[in-house]
Amino acid sequence: MFSDIKKVLVLAPHPDDAEFGLGGTIVKLQEMGIEIHIAVFSLCEKSTPKGFEVGVIENELKESCNFLGIKKENLHIFGFSVRDFPAFRQEILETMIELRGKLNPDLVFLPCSSDMHQDHNTIYNEGVRAFKHFNMLGYEMPWNNFGFKSFVFVNLSREQIDKKIQALEIYRSQASKPYSSVEFVESLAKVRAIQIGKEYAESFEMIRFIQL
Repeated sequence: MFSDIKKVLVLAPHPDDAEFGLGGTIVKLQEMGIEIHIAVFSLCEKSTPKGFEVGVIENELKESCNFLGIKKENLHIFGFSVRDFPAFRQEILETMIELRGKLNPDLVFLPCSSDMHQDHNTIYNEGVRAFKHFNMLGYEMPWNNFGFKSFVFVNLSREQIDKKIQALEIYRSQASKPYSSVEFVESLAKVRAIQIGKEYAESFEMIRFIQL
């Protein structure tokens, strides 16, 4: 599927969503020499955990993306208020349309259609509108999903999964969340791999596929 792909855009509602949803795939795409852009729509400043200074999440995002090899100019950060995305649907759509014109990606990753978080759901709905003429895959967040159509699988190596885990560990402010555990990340990768007879994998919802 990636043989004709030259440029990828990941639509991430919040910092660490890209790493959770497709961190291993990002590593694999980087190794293939594919240009990767990540658009993060909120820095979640008002969700800064107790004991951390405001701005820590932005710093963690930049450190994680640098670790994954994402160029500084390929990280696009926007200032929408966390948990308030539905109130800014039109502005978010217009932001995506600007990204579309600027980047013209071959493939777009975005939250899957069954993601119930209000911010994630908004990025899905507006993403489908903005990129309806593009290839689109939906990534999973099991703690938010009411069902998941795992029709597309990316086979990953142990090293690629390890790098995903290391990228997530950079988000020290998020370490208390149960889905931040190494055991969870590894277990999900193993479950998806068993479905295709491999060792590790990430899975995606097929939203739209257009032969390039």
